Amino acid sequence: MAGKMWKDIHPAGKAVIVVLTVLDAGLRALALRDLSAREAQQVNGPRWLWRAALGLVTSSGVLPIVYFVKGRKPAAVTPIR
Repeated sequence: MAGKMWKDIHPAGKAVIVVLTVLDAGLRALALRDLSAREAQQVNGPRWLWRAALGLVTSSGVLPIVYFVKGRKPAAVTPIR
């Protein structure tokens, strides 16, 4: 697909590109919002690195999913008495 102009891409291919772009942007926005609401001790790794990666890297939704799965520490559960 390298070297093709947008006008030369099949409409189905354009739809896939648009959907992946919107999905990635939405997931990155959710991940950045979640990250900003968390304390540093609730995040695996440095928050600045997650912010930079989520803000700059376009990954078709892969990086935000990695953040949600591996980047957050599990919430502490308080037993009900």
